Amino acid sequence: MIRLVLFDIDGTLIRSGGAGTRAFTQTFKQVFGAPQATEGISFSGRTDTALVRECLTRIGLETTPEHVSMFFETYVTILQKNLQELPGEICPGAEEWLTGLESIHHRPEIGLLTGNIRRGAELKLASYGLWSRFSFGGYGDDHEDRNQIARVAFQRGVERLGTSLRGDEVLVIGDTPHDIACGRAIHAKVLAVGTGGHSVAELEPYHADWLVPDLRSISPESICL
Repeated sequence: MIRLVLFDIDGTLIRSGGAGTRAFTQTFKQVFGAPQATEGISFSGRTDTALVRECLTRIGLETTPEHVSMFFETYVTILQKNLQELPGEICPGAEEWLTGLESIHHRPEIGLLTGNIRRGAELKLASYGLWSRFSFGGYGDDHEDRNQIARVAFQRGVERLGTSLRGDEVLVIGDTPHDIACGRAIHAKVLAVGTGGHSVAELEPYHADWLVPDLRSISPESICL
Protein backbone atom coordinates (compact mmCIF):
# COMPACT_ATOMS: atom_id res chain seq x y z
CA MET A 1 0.00 0.00 0.00
CA ILE A 2 1.36 3.42 -0.97
CA ARG A 3 1.50 5.85 1.96
CA LEU A 4 3.50 8.70 0.41
CA VAL A 5 3.25 10.12 -3.13
CA LEU A 6 5.87 12.59 -4.40
CA PHE A 7 5.26 14.56 -7.60
CA ASP A 8 7.70 16.22 -9.93
CA ILE A 9 6.40 19.54 -11.34
CA ASP A 10 7.58 20.45 -14.83
CA GLY A 11 6.29 18.03 -17.44
CA THR A 12 4.48 15.97 -14.79
CA LEU A 13 1.97 18.35 -13.19
CA ILE A 14 2.25 21.37 -15.50
CA ARG A 15 3.80 22.62 -18.72
CA SER A 16 4.71 26.29 -18.26
CA GLY A 17 5.46 27.17 -21.87
CA GLY A 18 9.17 27.49 -21.15
CA ALA A 19 8.71 30.13 -18.45
CA GLY A 20 11.51 28.77 -16.27
CA THR A 21 14.03 28.25 -19.05
CA ARG A 22 13.39 31.72 -20.42
CA ALA A 23 13.65 33.22 -16.92
CA PHE A 24 17.08 31.61 -16.47
CA THR A 25 18.35 33.14 -19.70
CA GLN A 26 16.84 36.55 -18.96
CA THR A 27 18.24 36.57 -15.43
CA PHE A 28 21.78 35.78 -16.52
CA LYS A 29 21.52 38.56 -19.09
CA GLN A 30 20.11 41.08 -16.59
CA VAL A 31 22.24 40.25 -13.55
CA PHE A 32 25.53 39.09 -15.05
CA GLY A 33 25.41 40.52 -18.59
CA ALA A 34 25.67 36.99 -20.01
CA PRO A 35 22.72 36.12 -22.29
CA GLN A 36 24.68 33.18 -23.69
CA ALA A 37 25.06 31.45 -20.32
CA THR A 38 22.26 28.91 -20.91
CA GLU A 39 22.95 28.13 -24.57
CA GLY A 40 22.99 24.38 -25.24
CA ILE A 41 22.18 23.40 -21.66
CA SER A 42 19.56 20.71 -21.01
CA PHE A 43 17.13 21.78 -18.29
CA SER A 44 15.11 18.55 -18.25
CA GLY A 45 15.09 16.93 -14.82
CA ARG A 46 17.84 19.21 -13.49
CA THR A 47 17.87 21.16 -10.24
CA ASP A 48 17.81 24.95 -10.25
CA THR A 49 20.89 25.14 -8.05
CA ALA A 50 22.91 22.77 -10.26
CA LEU A 51 21.91 24.76 -13.33
CA VAL A 52 23.01 28.02 -11.70
CA ARG A 53 26.36 26.48 -10.82
CA GLU A 54 26.88 25.23 -14.39
CA CYS A 55 25.92 28.58 -15.92
CA LEU A 56 28.13 30.56 -13.54
CA THR A 57 31.06 28.29 -14.36
CA ARG A 58 30.49 28.76 -18.09
CA ILE A 59 30.78 32.53 -17.75
CA GLY A 60 33.84 32.34 -15.51
CA LEU A 61 32.27 33.13 -12.14
CA GLU A 62 32.51 31.22 -8.86
CA THR A 63 29.39 29.74 -7.31
CA THR A 64 29.49 31.95 -4.25
CA PRO A 65 26.48 32.48 -1.95
CA GLU A 66 26.41 36.09 -3.16
CA HIS A 67 26.20 35.13 -6.84
CA VAL A 68 23.54 32.51 -6.17
CA SER A 69 21.50 34.97 -4.09
CA MET A 70 21.82 37.64 -6.78
CA PHE A 71 20.55 35.19 -9.37
CA PHE A 72 17.52 33.87 -7.50
CA GLU A 73 16.36 37.27 -6.23
CA THR A 74 15.91 38.40 -9.83
CA TYR A 75 14.91 34.99 -11.23
CA VAL A 76 11.71 34.67 -9.21
CA THR A 77 10.53 38.12 -10.33
CA ILE A 78 11.17 37.34 -13.98
CA LEU A 79 9.66 33.86 -13.63
CA GLN A 80 6.43 35.29 -12.24
CA LYS A 81 6.19 37.69 -15.20
CA ASN A 82 6.85 34.90 -17.70
CA LEU A 83 4.19 32.69 -16.14
CA GLN A 84 1.65 35.47 -16.68
CA GLU A 85 2.68 35.97 -20.30
CA LEU A 86 3.42 32.52 -21.71
CA PRO A 87 0.78 29.92 -22.57
CA GLY A 88 0.92 26.81 -20.45
CA GLU A 89 -1.32 24.07 -19.12
CA ILE A 90 -1.90 21.45 -16.49
CA CYS A 91 -0.69 18.10 -17.77
CA PRO A 92 -3.43 15.66 -18.81
CA GLY A 93 -4.84 13.74 -15.85
CA ALA A 94 -2.85 15.59 -13.18
CA GLU A 95 -5.80 17.27 -11.45
CA GLU A 96 -7.84 14.09 -11.61
CA TRP A 97 -4.96 12.16 -10.06
CA LEU A 98 -4.68 14.59 -7.17
CA THR A 99 -8.43 14.40 -6.58
CA GLY A 100 -8.30 10.62 -6.77
CA LEU A 101 -5.48 10.44 -4.23
CA GLU A 102 -7.34 12.76 -1.87
CA SER A 103 -10.43 10.55 -2.02
CA ILE A 104 -8.68 7.26 -1.24
CA HIS A 105 -9.58 5.74 2.13
CA HIS A 106 -6.45 6.07 4.29
CA ARG A 107 -5.22 8.56 1.71
CA PRO A 108 -1.46 8.83 1.29
CA GLU A 109 0.49 11.96 2.12
CA ILE A 110 0.99 13.99 -1.06
CA GLY A 111 4.13 16.06 -1.57
CA LEU A 112 6.53 17.46 -4.14
CA LEU A 113 9.93 16.22 -5.29
CA THR A 114 11.29 18.89 -7.61
CA GLY A 115 14.46 20.56 -8.78
CA ASN A 116 12.72 23.93 -8.57
CA ILE A 117 13.59 26.13 -5.62
CA ARG A 118 10.62 26.34 -3.27
CA ARG A 119 9.57 29.84 -4.35
CA GLY A 120 9.80 28.83 -8.01
CA ALA A 121 7.68 25.76 -7.33
CA GLU A 122 5.11 27.91 -5.56
CA LEU A 123 4.93 30.44 -8.41
CA LYS A 124 4.58 27.76 -11.07
CA LEU A 125 1.91 25.70 -9.32
CA ALA A 126 -0.01 28.74 -8.03
CA SER A 127 -0.31 29.94 -11.63
CA TYR A 128 -2.39 26.85 -12.36
CA GLY A 129 -4.24 26.66 -9.04
CA LEU A 130 -2.31 23.64 -7.77
CA TRP A 131 0.00 24.98 -5.03
CA SER A 132 -2.58 24.54 -2.29
CA ARG A 133 -2.78 20.80 -3.03
CA PHE A 134 0.70 20.29 -1.55
CA SER A 135 1.71 20.91 2.04
CA PHE A 136 5.35 19.81 1.89
CA GLY A 137 8.10 18.67 -0.44
CA GLY A 138 11.76 18.53 -1.32
CA TYR A 139 13.07 21.43 -3.40
CA GLY A 140 16.08 22.64 -5.35
CA ASP A 141 17.19 24.88 -2.52
CA ASP A 142 17.32 21.88 -0.18
CA HIS A 143 20.17 20.34 -2.17
CA GLU A 144 21.87 20.54 -5.55
CA ASP A 145 21.66 16.75 -6.08
CA ARG A 146 18.20 15.49 -7.03
CA ASN A 147 18.79 12.17 -5.26
CA GLN A 148 19.45 14.07 -2.03
CA ILE A 149 16.29 16.12 -2.59
CA ALA A 150 14.42 12.81 -2.77
CA ARG A 151 15.81 11.85 0.62
CA VAL A 152 14.73 15.22 2.06
CA ALA A 153 11.20 14.78 0.68
CA PHE A 154 11.09 11.21 2.01
CA GLN A 155 12.11 12.35 5.50
CA ARG A 156 9.55 15.16 5.51
CA GLY A 157 6.91 12.63 4.51
CA VAL A 158 7.96 10.38 7.40
CA GLU A 159 7.66 13.33 9.79
CA ARG A 160 4.16 14.13 8.54
CA LEU A 161 3.05 10.54 8.89
CA GLY A 162 4.65 10.24 12.31
CA THR A 163 5.88 6.74 11.58
CA SER A 164 8.57 4.89 9.66
CA LEU A 165 8.24 4.15 5.94
CA ARG A 166 9.59 1.45 3.68
CA GLY A 167 10.72 2.48 0.23
CA ASP A 168 8.04 0.38 -1.44
CA GLU A 169 5.37 2.41 0.40
CA VAL A 170 6.48 5.50 -1.53
CA LEU A 171 5.51 6.44 -5.08
CA VAL A 172 7.55 8.96 -7.12
CA ILE A 173 5.85 10.39 -10.22
CA GLY A 174 7.95 12.10 -12.88
CA ASP A 175 8.66 12.54 -16.56
CA THR A 176 12.45 12.23 -16.93
CA PRO A 177 15.20 9.65 -16.35
CA HIS A 178 16.36 11.85 -13.45
CA ASP A 179 12.97 11.36 -11.76
CA ILE A 180 13.23 7.60 -12.13
CA ALA A 181 16.80 7.64 -10.75
CA CYS A 182 15.93 9.72 -7.68
CA GLY A 183 12.97 7.46 -6.97
CA ARG A 184 15.33 4.49 -7.03
CA ALA A 185 17.68 6.36 -4.68
CA ILE A 186 15.05 6.10 -1.94
CA HIS A 187 13.93 2.61 -3.05
CA ALA A 188 10.51 3.96 -4.05
CA LYS A 189 8.09 2.75 -6.67
CA VAL A 190 8.19 4.96 -9.78
CA LEU A 191 5.44 6.01 -12.17
CA ALA A 192 6.91 7.63 -15.30
CA VAL A 193 4.77 9.71 -17.66
CA GLY A 194 5.42 10.83 -21.21
CA THR A 195 4.02 14.33 -20.77
CA GLY A 196 7.33 16.16 -20.51
CA GLY A 197 10.44 16.27 -22.66
CA HIS A 198 10.80 12.50 -22.99
CA SER A 199 8.55 10.13 -24.88
CA VAL A 200 7.42 6.77 -23.52
CA ALA A 201 9.92 5.08 -25.85
CA GLU A 202 12.76 7.23 -24.49
CA LEU A 203 11.80 6.46 -20.89
CA GLU A 204 11.38 2.71 -21.39
CA PRO A 205 15.08 1.77 -20.95
CA TYR A 206 15.05 3.24 -17.42
CA HIS A 207 12.61 0.61 -16.13
CA ALA A 208 10.06 2.54 -14.12
CA ASP A 209 7.52 0.36 -12.32
CA TRP A 210 4.76 1.93 -14.43
CA LEU A 211 5.21 3.82 -17.69
CA VAL A 212 2.25 5.59 -19.28
CA PRO A 213 1.65 8.29 -21.91
CA ASP A 214 -0.10 10.48 -19.33
CA LEU A 215 -1.86 10.24 -15.98
CA ARG A 216 -5.22 9.56 -17.62
CA SER A 217 -3.88 6.14 -18.55
CA ILE A 218 -3.77 4.76 -15.00
CA SER A 219 -5.76 5.37 -11.82
CA PRO A 220 -4.40 6.25 -8.38
CA GLU A 221 -6.34 3.38 -6.86
CA SER A 222 -4.73 0.79 -9.14
CA ILE A 223 -1.29 1.74 -7.82
CA CYS A 224 -1.85 2.97 -4.28
CA LEU A 225 -4.12 0.17 -3.13
